[in-house]
Amino acid sequence: MDVVGIQSVVENSSLVHPKEEKVRMTSEGSQEAFQLLLKKSKEDPEKFWGEVAKELFWYEPWQETISGELPNFSFFKGGISNASVNLLDRHIENGLGNKTAIIWEGENGDTQFYTYSMLLAEVNRFANSLKSFGVGKGDAVAIYLPNLAEAFIAVLACFRLGAVYNAIFSGFSEESLKDRLINYEPKVIVTADASYRRGKIIPLKEKVDRVIDSIPTITNVLVVNRLNTNPPMKEGRDIWWHDIRKTASIVCEPARVEANEPGIVFYTSGTTGKPKGVVHSGIAFVIQNYIYAKYHMDHHADDVFWCSADIGWLTMHIWGIAGALANGVTTVIYEGAPDYPEKDRFYQIIDKYRVNKLFTAPTALRMLKSLGEEAIKPYHLDCLDVISLVGEPFDPETWHWTYEVLGKKQVCVNNTWGQTETAGCPLAGAAWLTPMKPGSAGIEFLGAHMDIVDDEGNSLPPNTLGNLVIRKPFPMLCRTLWKEPERYYLSYFSQVEGAYYASDIALKDDDGHFWVVGRSDDAFNVAGHRLSTMEMESAALEAPGVAEVAVIGIPDEIKGEVPLVFVRLSAHVENEEDIKMQISDSIVKRIGAIARPSAVIISEALPKTVSGKIMRRLLKEIVLKGEVAGDITGLEDPETVEHIKRILANKKYMNGTKEL
Repeated sequence: MDVVGIQSVVENSSLVHPKEEKVRMTSEGSQEAFQLLLKKSKEDPEKFWGEVAKELFWYEPWQETISGELPNFSFFKGGISNASVNLLDRHIENGLGNKTAIIWEGENGDTQFYTYSMLLAEVNRFANSLKSFGVGKGDAVAIYLPNLAEAFIAVLACFRLGAVYNAIFSGFSEESLKDRLINYEPKVIVTADASYRRGKIIPLKEKVDRVIDSIPTITNVLVVNRLNTNPPMKEGRDIWWHDIRKTASIVCEPARVEANEPGIVFYTSGTTGKPKGVVHSGIAFVIQNYIYAKYHMDHHADDVFWCSADIGWLTMHIWGIAGALANGVTTVIYEGAPDYPEKDRFYQIIDKYRVNKLFTAPTALRMLKSLGEEAIKPYHLDCLDVISLVGEPFDPETWHWTYEVLGKKQVCVNNTWGQTETAGCPLAGAAWLTPMKPGSAGIEFLGAHMDIVDDEGNSLPPNTLGNLVIRKPFPMLCRTLWKEPERYYLSYFSQVEGAYYASDIALKDDDGHFWVVGRSDDAFNVAGHRLSTMEMESAALEAPGVAEVAVIGIPDEIKGEVPLVFVRLSAHVENEEDIKMQISDSIVKRIGAIARPSAVIISEALPKTVSGKIMRRLLKEIVLKGEVAGDITGLEDPETVEHIKRILANKKYMNGTKEL
């Protein structure tokens, strides 16, 4: 593969070294100590993972730390533990029962606070309620809730019982909900009467009612009363959360769970359109995210941590639940969008709760950047210490804005890479312990063995774009696909023998930093040259007034594919044609004439997930087919699809009239 685009970013990148006073305040105390830990994790993974696991609670020790290899492997074989005990009881026994575990804020300003002792009591109440409906170890529970404290409680209650849970994004349509439930076949579903979404009331219970007849395995629907909408309740099947809570005991004996038993199923998009149910071990999920979050975020006991993701995405479970609670910190949950009701709601929450550790998405930071520096001035954001990110390539320009403007050069900006299947981030930096590099996704993290290979599976030299693979297993890597073991192998292990195939395009530079430029179908070939969407988007963001950008490749009779650029501007401009030309010129200047866009399309909004990720796949589908075949209710604003379609219908872009 030709390195076109990303090469110039890598060549112009440089390391940003952590401040010595910050290094000394970390748990390791020095960069050298962390490098020794990193080396041990690679050279003696059995000893490393064994020592990490021993920091947590076990009923019975394991016989083998690591057994098997990709794709069939296990960790801590025979070890017996319980995830909820490691997230709650362990801290209470260490005298932290009265420490705040959860701060919840609703879109409308409602607030709730739970100490670790209060949270354990509520978890036990709900676990006992689930038991009363026949839920036990290994049973499937679906959680169809927005960002409520009850969603956290439901997850932890499933861990308590050894049940297998699946959290489904509350913005999904009835069809998407039904598809997942039919495949998952839960015994119980937990939902709410309704939820807020940018001021609108979304009737969740009614959606469940309209699909439940298709899922005969569901015996009970447990309903949180969020907005007093009084949905119909079927006697004997539907039960209010607050009613069962009244009589449930606050004592619940934790289930004893073997370290490799399934605990979590999360659905992710498949290339065939049929969602894949990715299966994770609940115990391994907690163990690895305990140690990863400790170093990714430099967690300390007095941290106030905020993960801005939705509970319907695994990111929140990785960082907001497992990573935060395993490390005994306070975790913030916000119900609404980060720019609603006011554009600066993000800043309001950080200031109000003195958030010092933040986990978010690059798109959220680009949104904040588009508000300008004036939006920051009313707030006291000097509390921020570490800002970590995941979800999409992070352009160097926004990295510098985050570090210099938002963080006043007093923060660690830690970009990471991970997938639903990896259940965490095997590419990342250790906050204040490894040098930062604007735009990169970090280094191979603790216990991770990553590689860049060609299409035949051969390792490529540094600074060469190729396919990202994982060579050796780590505890939280997915174990199978729910009810589809053959698809598990075909999806991830049929491409490169003995390795997990990430379907991401990346390179490794001379400093050991990885640059993930996007999914295999996000990078594209122009006249035989492989172009990086990340590099083109970074170049476009350098043009004045550009707030957000998404680049896709579209077919061309001569060149094979050509770039098409979508942008959202930060403010109204008088002459859009000038801006379009500046964007095009910026891309050509950075990459070369080969990357000149076929067109630049300005839109007031781009289709994004609730976590802020721009859905380039949908843009491509609209351009090529004129419609979106799949479900779009998971978007932060589904109306953006129609907005894009109306713009494309005009067929007037840069360079005069350009018909696609």
